[in-house]
Amino acid sequence: MSQIDLTLTPTTHDLGQFEVRRVLPAKKRTMVGPFIFVDQFGPAQLDLGTGMDVRPHPHINLATVTWLFEGAIEHRDSIGSFSTIRPGQVNLMTAGRGIVHSERSPAAERKAGPKLYGMQTWLALPDGREEIDPAFEAVTELPIVEDGRARAIVIMGELWGERAPTTTYADTIYAEIMLEAGGAIPIEEDADERALMLVGGEASVDGHELEQYTLNILQPGRDMTLESRTGARVMLLGGEAFETKRHAWWNFVSSRRERIQQAKEDWRNHRFPEIPGDSEERIELPEGEPKTVTYP
Repeated sequence: MSQIDLTLTPTTHDLGQFEVRRVLPAKKRTMVGPFIFVDQFGPAQLDLGTGMDVRPHPHINLATVTWLFEGAIEHRDSIGSFSTIRPGQVNLMTAGRGIVHSERSPAAERKAGPKLYGMQTWLALPDGREEIDPAFEAVTELPIVEDGRARAIVIMGELWGERAPTTTYADTIYAEIMLEAGGAIPIEEDADERALMLVGGEASVDGHELEQYTLNILQPGRDMTLESRTGARVMLLGGEAFETKRHAWWNFVSSRRERIQQAKEDWRNHRFPEIPGDSEERIELPEGEPKTVTYP
């Protein structure tokens, strides 16, 4: 019997010099634990003198998590945070009642030809905490679990007996797993919902081969083994199941439709705070009023 409940294939967006693969939300599944958006980008080598420029844009009632395998991204936000994200560092930006941020390639990276390879995920904030104050943290002292040919970085939550210092608002698990040829690691029954994404190499879970960039939702309540014959990089994510529905429109997530409507009006009328040093050329609201999606 397969240990995979559901396999989701990402929607790929070609942004010219690199691709972004969005696997959540999907028609068949909208959340895994608190994870409501899961994007994987790269690997890519951008042209000399160019770079990534995600202009200022707003979020509410969610937290963004950025994790890189290669490259660097400069983060700026409206509470005055500045951070250069690099591999091994998790950036957690809590939007809460509202935040604006931008993401750009550093000048030094542009001169060399930026590399981009990593993950960007959004976590829905739980009931009663959606409107908390915005916050930001960059965490580099993360637990590393090593066992023979397997090595895992615990990015969020508790896994394999180690707990990351990264803030969590709901029960959350998030880890990067690197397997050498012949490596294996247990995937324990430690969350309501769990999923695996193969982002490099070749791997299987209890004999089920993982297809690259797909999100494999694991059956609950079962211990499993992730292994690789030739080497792999795999992301493990999940956490507690949400009982209350979430609505999403553009960059806004909330349990209340009217809150999303308010956020639209606030952005349209320049009522969100500005980013110190990066307040020009913001991203405007999408044209055509895209549909508000309700999860689940």
